[in-house]
Amino acid sequence: MLQQVTVSAETPISLKPLLRAAIQSEIKMLSFGINRTRERLTAFEKQFDMNSEEFERRFTARDLNESLDFIEWEGEIKTLRLLEEQQAVLQQAHLS
Repeated sequence: MLQQVTVSAETPISLKPLLRAAIQSEIKMLSFGINRTRERLTAFEKQFDMNSEEFERRFTARDLNESLDFIEWEGEIKTLRLLEEQQAVLQQAHLS
């Protein structure tokens, strides 16, 4: 789905380079967040000796008892998906 956004401002400075830099900066921040989230997921995987895909399947099926660690792990999985989705959207953005 193609989305278009119009931005205007009364300024002698060109907005395009500023917007491009802001998007690139946000992509970098999202990348940092993705890396940190992956590190947290790796720590959970080592601690509980299962990968996140198996954990999520078992947690969703209620094969695992609910605990604060498991709730946090599930939250990290959801956070990773959100960050990756946002990064992908911004990486596909084109300023014309």
